[in-house]
Amino acid sequence: MKRVLVLGSTGSIGVQALDVIDAAEDLVACGLSCAVRHDAMAAQAADRGIVHTSCAAGGGTVPYAPDLAPLIEASQPDLVLNAIVGAVGLQPTLAALERGLPVALANKESLVVGGDLVAAARKRSGAALIPVDSEHSALFQLLMGVSEDQVAAGVLTASGGPFRGRSAAQIADATPDQALAHPTWSMGAKITIDSATMMNKGLEIIEAHHLFGLPYDRIEVVVHPQSVIHAMVRLVDGSLLTHAGPPDMRIPIGYALRHPQAPPEGPRFDLVGRELTFHVPDAEAFPCLAIARAAGEAGGTAPTIMNAANEVAVQAFLDNRLPFGDIPRVVAATLGAVHAGPARDLDTVLEADARGREAAKGSLAGLAEAGR
Repeated sequence: MKRVLVLGSTGSIGVQALDVIDAAEDLVACGLSCAVRHDAMAAQAADRGIVHTSCAAGGGTVPYAPDLAPLIEASQPDLVLNAIVGAVGLQPTLAALERGLPVALANKESLVVGGDLVAAARKRSGAALIPVDSEHSALFQLLMGVSEDQVAAGVLTASGGPFRGRSAAQIADATPDQALAHPTWSMGAKITIDSATMMNKGLEIIEAHHLFGLPYDRIEVVVHPQSVIHAMVRLVDGSLLTHAGPPDMRIPIGYALRHPQAPPEGPRFDLVGRELTFHVPDAEAFPCLAIARAAGEAGGTAPTIMNAANEVAVQAFLDNRLPFGDIPRVVAATLGAVHAGPARDLDTVLEADARGREAAKGSLAGLAEAGR
C-alpha cells in the first residue's frame, strides 16, 4: 500500500487525486494540507480517517511551516503529491526531495521559480520527480522510449482557453467570469486565468525545460482546441510521436501516483470520428507566452520575478482591480524594473520573488493612476 501525502487537497487537482486514491486498492492518503479552506480539508480528513493535516491559515493537527516539513515528518508518506498553486509550492517540493521522497508534481511553479534548486535536490537525494500536468505526463511517457539524440523537439499542446480566436482588442476588457469559462478543462481560478492569457503554457515551457533538459528553441507550442492530443515528440527523422487521451486529469494523476508501476485499466479511448485541429498561437493576442519563454531563456531569477508579477496581476484581475489586457503589461513592466541575477540558493529565489511582487504592486498602482 503506497502512502500518499496530498498537498493542496482542497484544490481541483487535490480533490481529483483523492478521488483516484479512494478508488484504488493500492493507494491510501496519509496526510493533507491546504492554504485557507480548513473546514473543507477537515471534512476530507474525517471522511477518510486521516490524522495528519496542516493549514497555512491556521488549524490542522500539525503545525504549519512554509516547507510543510512537520507534516511530511508526521505523515510518513511514500510519495508526496504537490498540488499547491503558486510559488509557495517550491519549499515543500524541496523538503520532500531532500528527504528522498518521490514527488508527483502538479505545482509547475516549483520548476518555474526554482528549477535549478529542484535539480540540485534531485541530484543529492536521487528522488524521482513525476509530472502531473497532462502535457508533461505525456512527454514523460513519450520520451521514455526515445534516445536523446533522436529528439528534435518536444511539442506542448494548448487548448487556447476561452478566448481562442479572439483579438487582443476583443479580450482587453474581458471579465473574470468570461475568463473563468474554460471550454475544456475544470481547473482552479488562478490556473484558468493563466490558461486564458496563455501564461499557463509559458510556464509549462519552462517546466518542460527543467524536467526534460530540452533547450528552449526545441520546445514548441501548438493550439489544439479538442485537448485530446496532450503532447508530441518531434524526431530527427521527421516523424512525430503523439500521446492522446481524454481531457481527464485523473489519468495523469493516477499515472504519477503509481509510477513506476503500471496504471490500472481504463475505458477505451478512440480517435475515430474525431476532428483534430492545430493552430499556431496568436502572439499579439497572447503576449504572455513570449514573455514567459524569454524569462526562461534569461534564466537565473528572471522566471521567479516573472511568476511573482503574474501571480499579483492575476489576483488583481480576479479582484476586479486590473483589466484583463493589462495582465501582460504588469508582468513585462515588472521584468523591466527588477534586476534578475543568478538563482544561487533558496534565500536568493525568495528575495527575488518578494522584489517581483512589490514591483508588480507598483505597476498596478501606476496603471490605476494613469487610468484616472
